Amino acid sequence: MKPSEQRYNDLTFRTEKHCGLTIEGFSRAAMQTYWRIPELKLGFDLGAQPWEFMNTPVWFVSHTHMDHLLALPAYVCRRRMMKMEKPAIFLPARKVNAVQHLLDAFTHLDHGKLPCDLIGVKPGEAYELSRECAVSVHETEHPITSVGYIVWERKKKLKEEYRQLTQNQIRDLAISGIDVSQEVKHPRVAYLGDSTIAGLDNNPDMYEADVLIMEMSFAAKKHKTDKIYRRGHIHLDDILERRNRFHNKKIITAHFSVRCPDAEIERIVRRKVPNMLDNRLILWF
Repeated sequence: MKPSEQRYNDLTFRTEKHCGLTIEGFSRAAMQTYWRIPELKLGFDLGAQPWEFMNTPVWFVSHTHMDHLLALPAYVCRRRMMKMEKPAIFLPARKVNAVQHLLDAFTHLDHGKLPCDLIGVKPGEAYELSRECAVSVHETEHPITSVGYIVWERKKKLKEEYRQLTQNQIRDLAISGIDVSQEVKHPRVAYLGDSTIAGLDNNPDMYEADVLIMEMSFAAKKHKTDKIYRRGHIHLDDILERRNRFHNKKIITAHFSVRCPDAEIERIVRRKVPNMLDNRLILWF
């Protein structure tokens, strides 16, 4: 077995399959946040880097708080050591220079290059990863520059006006130069990152994604203060007030405050949401 194929369980992460995708990761406020979707060959945030995640070549960083970025130098270094292609790291454009300085500092300390493509993104932009997959960038609300992402599945479908034609007729139109198909996009995964609930409200496509990965840092009544929103986070009550807006097949909530034990979070949520939004709401411990 090659070193890059060995399994080293150096960091904890949960794995579940939803809607034909494998969701893997872990997120706890002020500790670590890291997610990946192997089928799409991409991940979100680099607060830590399990050895098994190293093969993922594309990462989308929501913001540059340490619990979402700290593992970047280690990840790039590991890929270099394993002679893998340099990865692509998408992150808020305003932070690219600072992150490059961070990598340069580690290069100076480690005496080893850290080859990667740092790609600055802005809300409203979209990036084509393949013919079938594109990722759009969305503004979120946090004390520092932050963005969320939507992964879109793209397919070509026959235009409505040609659906009654035979295969031969459609072929003849295509040969004559007429475009008989159109692109149809569907939001497969939405990743909010750290944000107040405005990050969802201002990006309604996130409510439509098959899988929504979002923060819910607080659940207890005693934690619902203005300080939560000033620090750019979401309370369980924010979700309940919008329960009818969530059309997602799965709603993964994570990034829980370390002030609240898992058992207490689950007790509070199941008391307030006994049906767990028709079993779509997942508490990611």
